[in-house]
Amino acid sequence: MKQVTKVTYPLLLISPIIKMNKNTKTYILLGTVILIWGIIGYQVLGGFSIENDSEQTLQISNYKPVSTQKKEAFTILADYRDPFLGTLPKKKTTTKKVKKKPKQNTPQINIQYTGLITDSNTKNKIFFVTINGTQHLMNIKNKIQNVQLISGNSKQIKLKVDNTFRIIKKQE
Repeated sequence: MKQVTKVTYPLLLISPIIKMNKNTKTYILLGTVILIWGIIGYQVLGGFSIENDSEQTLQISNYKPVSTQKKEAFTILADYRDPFLGTLPKKKTTTKKVKKKPKQNTPQINIQYTGLITDSNTKNKIFFVTINGTQHLMNIKNKIQNVQLISGNSKQIKLKVDNTFRIIKKQE
């Protein structure tokens, strides 16, 4: 009589699986893997599902805001020696901006351009300019009463009056 030991007992249960065809083993293992991954997938998707049973409500009427305390403001005076350069910081000097004085309003000079005469031989132009009611004959770069004629044509003239440029159109 042969005695069956405990070591050979598990082999007797597995022995029919060992004698199976190769394709059959593959199908059984494939089914087992799909079953395990299905259980895992079900657990994961079950965690994402929304259940209406545990509905939470928020009561706004019981809300009281937390009172805040104002913090004290402070500044740090960093007037110690620079550890890398070995020098003391320079004190900042405040510079006051100088306000520009508004220009004094000088009385406006009444200027009118009334006409032009051209010399046919020399192509010299003489302009009729009325300054403060007095008519003057002016050439280009001619200056009368702080009014200098810069350029001109039959329609308008360009003047420099007290370091400002003005364009005067012809009066008709």
